[in-house]
Amino acid sequence: MPTTFTPQLIIPSGTMNLDFYIQGLGAVELRRFSDDDGSIHVSEMSIDGTLFHFHEEAANGKTFPPGTHQGVTTIIGLMVDDVDAVMARALAAGAREVHAAKDYEYGYRQGEFEDPLGHRWLIEKVI
Repeated sequence: MPTTFTPQLIIPSGTMNLDFYIQGLGAVELRRFSDDDGSIHVSEMSIDGTLFHFHEEAANGKTFPPGTHQGVTTIIGLMVDDVDAVMARALAAGAREVHAAKDYEYGYRQGEFEDPLGHRWLIEKVI
């Protein structure tokens, strides 16, 4: 098996719905582990074969979702074929645009949005 980078995004305890990622990014949920109340403990998703996970925040306070400390925890870069189409789909599904897609002098087309749970996504393509 090749080495892959699999980000784990922290979500607030009690999160019940990750539909934005399915509708806004075309993700497929591969499996889910739920808490007794039906909230999401762990969800494994894939976008075009690239895995990533959601995990609820730790009770010990050592992992936390975006916004907990008035900021973001990280920015997730997603390389795609059509930056504008991915941005449009995400915005239509409820994302908030941070930076509109545009070409940069270093050879990338990039746009950035914040998803409904506060995660920042940098949508990009080498041009």
